[in-house]
Amino acid sequence: MRDPAGVESVVRYLDEDGDGKVSAEELRRRLGKLGGEILEKEAETAIKELDSDGDGLLSLEDLVGLMERVGEEEKLEDLREAFKMYDAEGVGFITPKSLKRMLGKLGESKSIEECKLMIDTFDLNGDGVLSFEEFIIMMK
Repeated sequence: MRDPAGVESVVRYLDEDGDGKVSAEELRRRLGKLGGEILEKEAETAIKELDSDGDGLLSLEDLVGLMERVGEEEKLEDLREAFKMYDAEGVGFITPKSLKRMLGKLGESKSIEECKLMIDTFDLNGDGVLSFEEFIIMMK
């Protein structure tokens, strides 16, 4: 299993009793020692949200999953920012004209017809423009 960003060492730090899992009380106490005061109720809520097997404790796998979700959210936010650059008019979709304009800024000269063909490749609903969801598929 991968250990992104040293999650295993974080679990070892938080896991005061060495059982390989982190309880709400361990989470609260250890974060308090780091200067990040957290209430018991907040710790319990965090555990409940992240606990994948329902045992009321966080495992290494739970925290690795959290890190992976955070990474996916960051990628999605980057795609949102890129989409906004293509959707210069802010209409919520990429038109052949806005695609042509952005490609021109990137140093690629394309005709409107070429841009229409590019959009058609990923235009799943056939409306002639790219929605954010279609843009995500295109970028993968």
